[in-house]
Amino acid sequence: MANTTVGHEARYFGPKAGELADLYAQFINHPDSVDAGWQSFFSNLEEDAKDLLAGIHGVSTVPAAQAQASGVPLSDEENRRAILDSIRALMLIRAYRVRGHLEANLDPLGLKPINPHPELDPKAYGFSDDDMDHPIFINGVLGLETATLRQIVERVRKTYCGKVGVEFMHIQEPEQKAWIQERIEGINNRTDFTAKGKQAILERLSAAEIFEQFLGKKYTGTKRFGLDGAETMVPALEQILKRGSALGLEEVVLGVAHRGRLNILANLMGKPFRAIFSEFKGGAANPEDVGGSGDVKYHLGTSSDREFDGNSVHLSLTANPSHLEAVDPVVVGKVRAKQDQKNDTDRSKIMGILLHGDAAFAGQGLVPETLDLSELDGYTTGGTIHFIVNNQIGFTTDPVHSRSGPYCTDVAKIIQAPIIHVNGDDPEAVVHVARIAIEYRQTFKSDVVIDMFCYRRFGHNEGDEPTFTQPQMYKKIAQQRSVRELYAEQLSAEGTVTKSEIDAISKAWWDKLEEEFQIAEGYKPNKADWLEGKWSHIGAVRGYDARRGDTGVELDLLKEVGNTLCKIPDGFNIHRKLTRQLKAKQAMIDSGEGLDWATAEALAYGTLLVEGHPVRLSGQDCNRGTFSQRHAAWIDQQDQSEYKPLNNIRPSQANAEIINSPLSELAVLGFEYGYSLAEPDALVLWEAQFGDFVNGAQIIIDQFIVSGESKWLRMSGLVMLLPHGYEGQGPEHSSGRVERFLQSCAEDNIQVVNCTTPANYFHVLRRQIHRGFRKPLIIMTPKSLLRHKRCVSNLEDMLPDTSFHRVLPCSEKVNPPSKIKQVILCTGKVYYDLLDEREKRGINNVHLIRLEQLYPFPAEALSQALKGYEHCDLVWCQEEHRNMGAWTFVSTFIEEVAEEMGFENYRPRYAGRKTAASPATGSARKHQEQLEALLDDAFTLGKKAMSRIQTRKAEELEARDAAATKVEKLRPVAKAGE
Repeated sequence: MANTTVGHEARYFGPKAGELADLYAQFINHPDSVDAGWQSFFSNLEEDAKDLLAGIHGVSTVPAAQAQASGVPLSDEENRRAILDSIRALMLIRAYRVRGHLEANLDPLGLKPINPHPELDPKAYGFSDDDMDHPIFINGVLGLETATLRQIVERVRKTYCGKVGVEFMHIQEPEQKAWIQERIEGINNRTDFTAKGKQAILERLSAAEIFEQFLGKKYTGTKRFGLDGAETMVPALEQILKRGSALGLEEVVLGVAHRGRLNILANLMGKPFRAIFSEFKGGAANPEDVGGSGDVKYHLGTSSDREFDGNSVHLSLTANPSHLEAVDPVVVGKVRAKQDQKNDTDRSKIMGILLHGDAAFAGQGLVPETLDLSELDGYTTGGTIHFIVNNQIGFTTDPVHSRSGPYCTDVAKIIQAPIIHVNGDDPEAVVHVARIAIEYRQTFKSDVVIDMFCYRRFGHNEGDEPTFTQPQMYKKIAQQRSVRELYAEQLSAEGTVTKSEIDAISKAWWDKLEEEFQIAEGYKPNKADWLEGKWSHIGAVRGYDARRGDTGVELDLLKEVGNTLCKIPDGFNIHRKLTRQLKAKQAMIDSGEGLDWATAEALAYGTLLVEGHPVRLSGQDCNRGTFSQRHAAWIDQQDQSEYKPLNNIRPSQANAEIINSPLSELAVLGFEYGYSLAEPDALVLWEAQFGDFVNGAQIIIDQFIVSGESKWLRMSGLVMLLPHGYEGQGPEHSSGRVERFLQSCAEDNIQVVNCTTPANYFHVLRRQIHRGFRKPLIIMTPKSLLRHKRCVSNLEDMLPDTSFHRVLPCSEKVNPPSKIKQVILCTGKVYYDLLDEREKRGINNVHLIRLEQLYPFPAEALSQALKGYEHCDLVWCQEEHRNMGAWTFVSTFIEEVAEEMGFENYRPRYAGRKTAASPATGSARKHQEQLEALLDDAFTLGKKAMSRIQTRKAEELEARDAAATKVEKLRPVAKAGE
């Protein structure tokens, strides 16, 4: 309530109470009949205040407690005045609930003064200094029936303006607000810890601080992104796990930024100190025979089991890069997969914890994208606990320059998450709010945010010089005693621990670390933890052979699935256009011929489901399909109910989730990648609305999908479906940017395919599950080919003993190899353009070969397809521009294969669009002209590529000329020097 509004109502707090009651009655009956200020005032009143106000018309019994206490009955006017005092007090209490956090003592450094807020002053509600000791009836609010104004103010300031500030009045659910109020107001927002509990907090603080001190001494100046200044995070996380385990929590997936990560690995996850010290000395995190590039220490993950009061909790720390907040959706995706595995339908057993930096939480767009997923059916995990290590700075940037709102947490209000700010130098307050957070999450299955104000003692990292940019802050930090020292002193003064006990704790930890440090000299990891648990039946893979997998399916099962896809339930009001499509699909299944792309896809999904493998596909509008091709969910045209044929094949089948995602690429792809990390036996797919839109998810692609196995030994079978093809739809609806994926291909990290037949698409999808390893699969899916008359397959192409073909020669051969003069190699949709053009021109001496798989490059399969054509010229034809598409990637591989086979002209010639900055033209006319030109170029014979000798001679001459020119330019300078 704004301060001006308070003044507007002040005159009604005296003898004119009756007028206020009449105005309230008018508002109840006709809200629009009072002005906007009063509407806001009455709407924002607490229920207790509304009840009191409604009672002014008669002789209310509300202040009965006051009358009984004094033994003197109240007159009607005195009764009304007492009620008005109660209303004013309740308004003041509400103001503290809404704005009390603005006067909370949150900053351990005390750098910014706390400015009093006018709405927290009793005088703003008509109270004077003389009213401070006047008893007021507040009907059980704050746990009090009657209290003086002084007592009320003291209570609300302890609750809302101490070392904890709570933002929760933005929450719309009354039950959630009431829970928070009751949880914190009755105890002044403070837990009275036992002596044992306080000693446990001190022990955890000591473990955290001494670990950082030890590293600082042994590896002075080495970058470690220490927790120094934020050590209270460790006992807080312990409390979440301890209390959570008592409330049914069995597993936690953590996503952690680099600051404090080593401390979490050591003191929360239980990673051996000797292993960490070994890595500081240059040792590997995994056995040498495992391979992989590895990563820096503060990016690595691990897993472990912890026990609290007899309850075991499994912890999984997700490996992640320095790209801030990139791990957020990955963690929640992993949580969702684990919940599905364990049938955790109430989502109380498995939970995610995300640790953030303050600047990143406010600045990274992935944060609101991930938060937006939290309440969506296809992505909800029952709430994530967000713990913010609020350094009050981002690298060298002050908060005033890094966010527009007062708090870094303001973005969390978009999902009405409660936000608890707390002073990191008060360990008991931090552990107290951690307990509240886990209880709230387990009660309401919603996200909750802890914002721990602290500082970073040594700058952005241990080699940084922070006084360059924040001299005042670091002058204060230099004088700041550590939180462990402050808390130990407090406990000593209380008599909870003695000075000798404090010293003994410190010495014990230092001695333990020294012992581990000595052992680390000869430490070698004995195993990698990447193929355990759900992954125990998956193996590592080396080599680039066909690796076809067993992907064919018996005809009876194909027919069973196909018939289910076409069967309309009784009483279901299906769209009339879908009826026509289903009749056409049924004809395909009955005849076994002419199956289109969408039918082949559905058969792949359905057969996997019957075999017991879940299928999860998400993306923008993927139920219907961007091109109205899939229709995985049918919508009843009368009641809007939904029917999914894929989930109605057999009672015992696995489940299919086809999910329309929000308009996010980055968070949703990250979520699905996380899901695939935890679930190797499900086919997990993400589909871009158009392939071009994959740009928005580039961080997940670069940092996780293409490099995760190499860096962190984490396999993923995620499939990315990227609609790709030049149909004259402009620069943003043409290219899935296959060249970017190909540029990232190395060490058998991913698979990139561009299929041209529905059967090959069917097999490549099933191949993801029916092999003994997992690799991400990038598929350039079609648009116009979805309904192309030539882009069809037969059921016989999907039967046992059939499989995915990495290379497909043209089945419509025009002549034997000896009569062929030129072989055109291509991939994707342009094959059908070439096929049509060859027939149109009546050409019979050009052969077409398709590369269905671009990486791993199918050198052996291509060699087989080229056998007999060694006398021919080679042409690579693509519809993409020369600097895009597959040309720069495949040309070298094609040349190597052709040279080894003895081709006379082994270097392929390029036929396609010229280089360009934009992926495609926006002009339909230019598009057609370009297509005609590239086809003409592809079918022109006699344009032989230069031989290797010619090329070398040209390069030598060019180099010689360049050298001569350089010498001539230098001559005048030399003469001047003489």
